[in-house]
Amino acid sequence: MKIKSILWVAATAASLLGSTYMGQAQTKEKTVMVGGAPMYPSKNIIENAVNSRDHTTLVAAVKAAGLVETLQGPGPFTVLAPTNNAFAKVPKDALDNLMLPKNKAQLTSILTYHVIPGKWSAAQITKAINEGKGTYVAKSVQGGNLTFWLKGKDVYVKDAQGNSAKVTVADVNQSNGVIHVIDAVLMP
Repeated sequence: MKIKSILWVAATAASLLGSTYMGQAQTKEKTVMVGGAPMYPSKNIIENAVNSRDHTTLVAAVKAAGLVETLQGPGPFTVLAPTNNAFAKVPKDALDNLMLPKNKAQLTSILTYHVIPGKWSAAQITKAINEGKGTYVAKSVQGGNLTFWLKGKDVYVKDAQGNSAKVTVADVNQSNGVIHVIDAVLMP
């Protein structure tokens, strides 16, 4: 009876230590909360984005455009991620029309306009803006230009149509890049 008790205590202790270690390993990751969910740097862009309740429209658009596999790839990518509120600024009929299979190419063009090759932190973008005497122009994966500038300490980006978006959450690190949450949809 004593041996069984000793074995049970040893097994329980080992189990608790294992659980504690796993919990510590997860808490060592520096997460950023986006849309009510922690974004883990060890997960890729898609694995994190699907958990953000503020990005359900973006995730649906990425699926409709067939870009899930691409954004799960090695990257690195810098994604300017419009929130649901940003998509709500787009006329509903226009957004619904973009989501149709026949408009996949146009949707893909708009979404890839929100992606910059490489991993650009907010500090790197700010440095490039300062070195560019107030602006920094980045080439998107789609091929169009995005112009970044500062307003106070806030980073903004302007699209080809002259519309601007503010970076509301910066440096959401991913295993294959970084996400910067923005408050408007950019148009090529």
